[in-house]
Amino acid sequence: MNSAPLKLNVKKTVLVGLAFFLIMAFWQAYDTIVPKILTEKFGMAHWLSGVIMALDNILALFLLPFFGALSDKCKSKRGKRTPFILIGTLLSCLAIVGIIFADGVQSSSLEAVDPRNPTALETLYEADPEIRVEGEKGALSSFIEKEAFLALDDPEAQDYTTYVVAARSAYAKEHTKSHPAPLIFFVLTLFFVLLAMGIFRSPAVALMPDVTPKPLRSKGNAVINLLGACGTVSLIGIGMLFGTGKAENAIRTYGGYFAALAGVMLIALLVFLLTVKEPRWAREAEEQNRLLEDGGEEEPAEGTRALSKGEKRSLILLLASVALWYMGFNAVTTKFSVYAAPELNMDFNSAMLVAQIAGLASFLPAGMIASKIGRKKSILIGVGMLGSAMAVMAFVGKQTPAFLPIACFIIAGLGWGMINVNSFPMVVELATGGNVGKYTGYYYTASMAAQTLTPVLSGALMDLNMRTLFPYSALFVALSFLTMLFVKHGDSKPVSKKSVLEQMDVGD
Repeated sequence: MNSAPLKLNVKKTVLVGLAFFLIMAFWQAYDTIVPKILTEKFGMAHWLSGVIMALDNILALFLLPFFGALSDKCKSKRGKRTPFILIGTLLSCLAIVGIIFADGVQSSSLEAVDPRNPTALETLYEADPEIRVEGEKGALSSFIEKEAFLALDDPEAQDYTTYVVAARSAYAKEHTKSHPAPLIFFVLTLFFVLLAMGIFRSPAVALMPDVTPKPLRSKGNAVINLLGACGTVSLIGIGMLFGTGKAENAIRTYGGYFAALAGVMLIALLVFLLTVKEPRWAREAEEQNRLLEDGGEEEPAEGTRALSKGEKRSLILLLASVALWYMGFNAVTTKFSVYAAPELNMDFNSAMLVAQIAGLASFLPAGMIASKIGRKKSILIGVGMLGSAMAVMAFVGKQTPAFLPIACFIIAGLGWGMINVNSFPMVVELATGGNVGKYTGYYYTASMAAQTLTPVLSGALMDLNMRTLFPYSALFVALSFLTMLFVKHGDSKPVSKKSVLEQMDVGD
């Protein structure tokens, strides 16, 4: 029987990737702006904001496996995954309205110290003398005594980020103690938006393996991650437009920014619904997978099989690796927005932007590299790049030439692209047609478990010393390299040279 070479349908994969696009757009906004709101508008300590930030990961530990497995059993005429994507996205956008409201209320309550208020500095000067910058007892008083406080009008000045922004956070902390309602409403709203996101994260990610033949999943995942990076970059660009990384905007409302986020998510959802034909595409992929089975044996589309002892060991080590590199990487993504200005005198958006652009550049090559040297080797290269970049960043400070942190984030972005493109396909490679959603849940349980712990642990260390962020990150990334060395399964199966598909463009 003659057959054309097996190739990835890029257009179809891009359309499927719109679901991942809107997910990553949301998490870019959530991971960078919510910590800023908690620490700068509500005056929370970093460890406590880390607890709040870990809430989504705690929920994900239960929600992602549950909804992943539930979507495996869904019999909707729109397919297994699409109904969850539709409902989850709509509920998420509705909850974002609540975030906008709570943020606006708190911003209004801090008008007395808003930089646009001409008496803002005087208000801080006359504030309760017990207000002190955490870890810098007496720093604000010392600054005032130097008679530089009231004359300060340069928001980019080092003293502004060191003292004034921190003093406003301390003021916000005292205000929140006496007026806690906005904080309570804000946290409750976060809880509901995270519930809504949990409905469709696993189904959205499981959709790509559903509609993609197994040997092409690294390339497919590269395209999916490319779409996810586009979602991230779009929100970084919107953040730069709204000035979310500027020190003088720390306590202003983020309402416009979150409204733009909801708009981006709804547009992506609409295009997804109009173009993606999940049931038909899934059937086509199932047929191609059956043709690729050794000896022509068919694997039932809804069947499952038990893993061998070696496969189980590899799965455990692979999930441990996922948890460890997320421990390191997520610490930076959730804390860099509050680290960049006081420790580096830079806008966090610029570093995150170059990292994402580097990731965009690496996603497609990463899939092709994996087809030549294997997924495991590709991941190890990426982990090495990421860990090296984080280790160098541990030595970067305010006096370091600006090109060095930018270079580090470019290398980190390239490395993270190599990791992301190949790690998820290694997990679902062990799955069968009937339990891809279940294994997707395993993958996200590992990553969410790490992201539950790391904001709290890294935040507690940063309360002691802000400079611990990057050594912490480098350590956990290095540990993931060690566990990954012992993974023996998960690379895609090479196609026999006698196969009618011997000319296909992917093979290990």
